[in-house]
Amino acid sequence: MKTSQVPVPDLVLPEQRSLYYGGGWHAAEAGGSVETMNPASGQALASVGEARRADVDAAVKAARRGFLEWRDVLPLERAQILKEIAQVLRTHGDELAMLDAANCGNPYGEMRGDALVAAAQIEFFAGLVTEMKGDTIPMGPDRVNLSVREPLGVVARILAFNHPFMFCGGKMAAPLAAGNAVIIKPPVQAPLSALRLAELIDGLLPAGVFNVLPGGTEAGAALAEHPGVAKVTLIGSVAAGRAVMRSASDTIKSVLLELGGKNALIAYPDSDPDAIAKAIIAGMNFGWCGQSCGSTSRAFLHADIHDAVVDRLAEAVAHLRPGLPTDPEASMGALVSRTHFDRVMGFIQTAKSEGARLVAGGHAVTDGPLANGTFIAPTIFADVQSDMTIAREEIFGPVLAVRRWSDEARMLEEVNGLDVGLTCAIWSRDLATAHRAASRVEAGFVWINEVGRHFLGAPFGGVKQSGIGREEGIGELLAFTHEKNIHINLNGQ
Repeated sequence: MKTSQVPVPDLVLPEQRSLYYGGGWHAAEAGGSVETMNPASGQALASVGEARRADVDAAVKAARRGFLEWRDVLPLERAQILKEIAQVLRTHGDELAMLDAANCGNPYGEMRGDALVAAAQIEFFAGLVTEMKGDTIPMGPDRVNLSVREPLGVVARILAFNHPFMFCGGKMAAPLAAGNAVIIKPPVQAPLSALRLAELIDGLLPAGVFNVLPGGTEAGAALAEHPGVAKVTLIGSVAAGRAVMRSASDTIKSVLLELGGKNALIAYPDSDPDAIAKAIIAGMNFGWCGQSCGSTSRAFLHADIHDAVVDRLAEAVAHLRPGLPTDPEASMGALVSRTHFDRVMGFIQTAKSEGARLVAGGHAVTDGPLANGTFIAPTIFADVQSDMTIAREEIFGPVLAVRRWSDEARMLEEVNGLDVGLTCAIWSRDLATAHRAASRVEAGFVWINEVGRHFLGAPFGGVKQSGIGREEGIGELLAFTHEKNIHINLNGQ
């Protein structure tokens, strides 16, 4: 029997499960609450307060008061407080990872990495507080013209369910570093880690600077519409992004959207089949059951290596088997909800009916303790045609579509033929070939002979309907400021 070397903390639920704003906990004004589930067992974990429009209004007013204090805190003092928060994340990372594993279904081992990423993002932006610089513009003698960067005010960040704590901890970093107040709306499917974070860092920031509003579409729409919110951001689907833009339009507020993708991995004929098979498995993010907007869920394999790679893929996924997310040995977890499970299984059935060849998986996993959960085996389809549903729709599940190609121009046309463009991975021993392909694919983030990784400082985001704006670099920090010009006439008196 294999013995885990990974420490296994107890599952610690937040003691407070209502709404956190203005430095305190508040019952939802309408008195509503919803159950949040453990997708691996199908059982409820806790009842959580549900913010409605009136709660959003109260939270925005409290955040505005917090902002007026926080904006005047010296940048290096803000940075020091952020570093203290990052240390809290590191200290409690295992506990928060276990909470996310139980609430969103992703494996505990993967969630431990998420907690560390969130801490690193906070430290990264804490180190950039003095880089919010303006410019001077020459106007001749007796004139001084300069620009300065100032925080926006209250920022709302609406988060996705696939990395609940990493998004909560990491995405508050840039707006806070810039001097804004933040309202976090955690995913409705997995709000517990955000509430636990509010408990852990309570008192480190001025009241109203950091706020957590669990809730559904009403809360999200109210945040996007509210005139007191200066900017709204979303990590989510293309449809959700459109809804946020519509809601934000009445107040002409800026948005930052990181939306879906149907991302390609392109393998040229000089690629090593073993390396390509490993890259495809890694790029699919099977550990998260493929629930990742950056997953390379379309593999374009040159005809010369196609069969060899497909054979290796079947072997490679054999060791990937869903397990209880709270088990440190689990290499895959559960899909986030029964609704999403049914949606993904529907895509699998459609692929079969449309003629795709099933190479691996394609079924639910219900063995033993997994019987009541939302587990799907890693699924690979070959002989996928460009007009098939799984070649065009973002599934957000553990389903890979493999395409064979021989004509580069036609392949690139198909890669670019969708209305999304988030990531792309290109594999070739010939860097000239790879770099030319990178310049032709319509994606915001491209790997060459790499897949799946993010790099602090490197701007991440999509083109077309995969989003607006960039994150994870200094551009994200500056996006939470506005530029003000100041002109001084030295002879004005």
